[in-house]
Amino acid sequence: MHRTQVQLTEEQIRALRAEAAQRGVSVATLIREAVGGHLARNRGVRHRALAVVGRFASGRHNVAEQHDKELERAYAED
Repeated sequence: MHRTQVQLTEEQIRALRAEAAQRGVSVATLIREAVGGHLARNRGVRHRALAVVGRFASGRHNVAEQHDKELERAYAED
């Protein structure tokens, strides 16, 4: 285990302490669970995003060369 220090707002620490007491666990356990959940969700998103790279054809052949303009155009259409 690695020790680290974080700064929390008064509201955050009060809420964490209340939940920890209710669940019968430490504040550190809650923080580790939150960090673990965050990392797992992000890992899944990145994995899914990378899994589709190159699987679809847009019909445009210069997207890699003009990606900034393509993104700008795509967001303008929304």
